[in-house]
Amino acid sequence: MTAMSDRLVIASVQANPTVGAVARNAALAREKLAEARAAGADIALFSELFLVGYPPEDLALKPALWRACKRALEDLAPDTADGCAALIGLIWPPEKEGGRPRNALAYLAEGVIKGVAFKCDLPNYGVFDEKRVFEPGLGPEVFDLKGIKLGAPICEDIWADKVCADLKAHGAEILLVPNGSPYRRTADDERMRAARARVAETGLPMVYVNQVGGQDELVFDGGSFALSAAGEICMRLPMFEEALALSVWERGEGGWACVEAPMVDWPTGPGEIYRAMVLGLRDYVRKSGFPGVLLGLSGGVDSAITAVVAADALGPDAVRCFMLPSKYTSTESLEDAAGCAQALGVRLDQIDIEPAVAAFDGMLRPLYEGRAPDITEENLQARSRGVALMALSNKLGLMLLTTGNKSEMAVGYATLYGDMCGGYNVLKDLYKTDVYAVCEWRNANDPFGVAADPIPIRILTKPPSAELRPDQKDQDSLPPYEDLDDILFGLVEQEATLDEIAARGHAPETVERIQRLLYGSEYKRRQAPPGVKIGGKAFGRDRRYPLVNGFRDMVSR
Repeated sequence: MTAMSDRLVIASVQANPTVGAVARNAALAREKLAEARAAGADIALFSELFLVGYPPEDLALKPALWRACKRALEDLAPDTADGCAALIGLIWPPEKEGGRPRNALAYLAEGVIKGVAFKCDLPNYGVFDEKRVFEPGLGPEVFDLKGIKLGAPICEDIWADKVCADLKAHGAEILLVPNGSPYRRTADDERMRAARARVAETGLPMVYVNQVGGQDELVFDGGSFALSAAGEICMRLPMFEEALALSVWERGEGGWACVEAPMVDWPTGPGEIYRAMVLGLRDYVRKSGFPGVLLGLSGGVDSAITAVVAADALGPDAVRCFMLPSKYTSTESLEDAAGCAQALGVRLDQIDIEPAVAAFDGMLRPLYEGRAPDITEENLQARSRGVALMALSNKLGLMLLTTGNKSEMAVGYATLYGDMCGGYNVLKDLYKTDVYAVCEWRNANDPFGVAADPIPIRILTKPPSAELRPDQKDQDSLPPYEDLDDILFGLVEQEATLDEIAARGHAPETVERIQRLLYGSEYKRRQAPPGVKIGGKAFGRDRRYPLVNGFRDMVSR
């Protein structure tokens, strides 16, 4: 580049850091920076807090972590001495004793740390809690790359107009935005609206780089992009996979224009959800250090799709399945579980739980005298399975996956210390109707080349049942799942009144009953394992209801 260049090559680094693994993240950054330099980039833009991974939560408050980040940054700076600069995120120590650190973006060029920008708008809603751990920046910073003025708002800074407007006022010519924006069904549209609003207000083009990978219950989908000064998409990177791509910009009379960049199609609908499930599980298992997973394969739809996701995420050899029949398990369920396992190429073993159930029954029968059989005996079956699966998890060193969906978890149709046992749940934020939609999509698509049409059709067509008593069906005690999910969507996602939900055509007594079940099951959900966030109101970090809750809405009559 000359002293005042009219050409700028930006490397968008859409990579997968691990929270807290500063040395590993720094090594990944060095690798990506070398790749960008070899490709001819002038600057590499990394995602938010790349050196520490996002979100660090209360880990951000550890002084030892601040020092590790600073050392890693100082060690990385010399890698920019021979041409390719970098914008990379990290935690910056507090200015004074007892203060909070800052969410920072460091500008590295010519082998040194040229400057640091701090995030100004700290999100504090939904899964975000940054005001708890960070001090906000006081104003924007503009960096000079050989005569080109670069504005670097950090993630939330583009969701309101002040920071970008100030950057424009300070001479910024192009906006380079590092992000840690987690996946949810509506995320790509929401991001695009926010980005276009800032471009329209400033008249500046934007390059938006997002983290990719799973972190606890969050999945970061990547989906990095660039917008022209007119708000048109001029670059689109893949979702749910790592990428490093160049966008070439040239300065003309109207400012900077993108003249070359990749344009990748993004998945939608059930295909998008499925990829989020796969990435979330893969990274949770691998980053936690487990060699694989196990699960109970019942012959039902929930365990079937969980097994398919696991095989796609980790490979069939890293998945062990166990059928744990009781005297109520149907022949069809045994056959369907075997058919699914065979299609996936995963190992399936069978363990009869009747001896365990009989032992518990014998132990407790004297204390049950005079009481009729009820849900207690049903739960004993689920808990016998849970004990067996947890023992196998301990012995084999594999993570146990739970298989309950959001509809069941919402109304408490899951057994504590039974089918809720486990370390992770890929269905935690999927309503039952979503589960069927994802199953149908996966049967029609084989995105990872593991198995075509892996879920036997009978699993998708037979009435759902826990098979804990003779001829049991879920619909014996619940409304049809289409109705249940619509009611739950109103209660959970929309915080709608019962009058509003009943007006959709639901019986008032049904809506009130589902509300009672929802509120009364909060204590169970607090003890549930983590799972992939898919929608806007995942149980847990998104929706924090009190365990003891005396409020009940009523339908007007």
